[in-house]
Amino acid sequence: MTTTEIGLPLFVLGKDVDPHSERGVDCPGELPAASDPALVERARKAKAALGDRVFVLGHHYQRDEVIQFADVTGDSFKLAKEAAARPDAEYIVFCGVHFMAESADILTSDSQKVVLPDLAAGCSMADMATFDQVEECWEVLEDAGIAGRTVPVTYMNSSADIKAFCGRNGGTVCTSSNARRALEWAFSRGEKVLFLPDQHLGRNTAVLEMGLSPDDCVVYNPHRPNGGLTAEQLAGAKMILWKGHCSVHGRFSAECVDDVRARIPGVNVLVHPECRHEVVTKADHVGSTEYIIKKIEAAPAGSSWAVGTELNLVKRLGAMFPDKDVTFLDRTVCYCSTMNRIDLPHLVWALESLAAGQVVNQITVDDDTAHWARVALDRMLALP
Repeated sequence: MTTTEIGLPLFVLGKDVDPHSERGVDCPGELPAASDPALVERARKAKAALGDRVFVLGHHYQRDEVIQFADVTGDSFKLAKEAAARPDAEYIVFCGVHFMAESADILTSDSQKVVLPDLAAGCSMADMATFDQVEECWEVLEDAGIAGRTVPVTYMNSSADIKAFCGRNGGTVCTSSNARRALEWAFSRGEKVLFLPDQHLGRNTAVLEMGLSPDDCVVYNPHRPNGGLTAEQLAGAKMILWKGHCSVHGRFSAECVDDVRARIPGVNVLVHPECRHEVVTKADHVGSTEYIIKKIEAAPAGSSWAVGTELNLVKRLGAMFPDKDVTFLDRTVCYCSTMNRIDLPHLVWALESLAAGQVVNQITVDDDTAHWARVALDRMLALP
């Protein structure tokens, strides 16, 4: 094993596994060639052979070649709930990333098996907050005398371990749609919030939607002693933001917004709240993935939109609504590299394996972790 400068394990793909990472790297089995012209027909045949025994979920950021076989498309939490609503489906094939499949396993019954076509489909944001790091952070808050006044809130884009941590410590989970409600709930129970693992969603929600000041926010860096913060800074903060971000949404800059406005007169800039604060404040509209889709759908014909989210979705929106001009916010092409690991060969391999009676790449969450993660998820579901 080699180690990067910040102490994260670096593996040669397929050669090892870090049991403490949200993301797996092992993908056993012989994959069909991506150039195989029969892949689409093979996928159809395997899915038909499985019938109602299989339910295929496709996240909005997936490739079109995969989305065409999804029974339901949506964001991560919607898909996990859809899986739970199909108790008769023996197999849940989750075309997304690892933390999403974990959530599906937590919410579905013990008789159902959740399959991730490629175990290397992780999430860089989720990997930025490991259980040991968060436990160490909580010890720092305890030493500063503020843990008892702090409520942990984790974004859905986190590992089951982190969701369980929040469950054990009186916290909850949020999505990009209900982050404000989750924070209001947390502040009704404590003076401070530890927000994991996306600093941008936490800051944007607290400052732009709840009226807090940027000075009320501090950033905890797990790679620095005591998070790089003094006890005084922690005591004075209302939002303790984890130093994490989405590798896709974090690429957009204020210059991207200025550039697209100069190129496309009258363009509407529509971005996800995982984007940096300076991008969100320059945008015309900010919202979750579902919000972005509905906003484009309801937009008048002939309107122009620059969208700051994952490129697969932006391209799909452009194809779905050809009467509108939909463009990517950045000039640079940027797909979610880990989400894109789920491709047609992996999906075919998974479906054909299941049809042959072999369960591959099953995602399971241990009972204790699942229990406390479910506690945190249920608190979110109970939000008004």
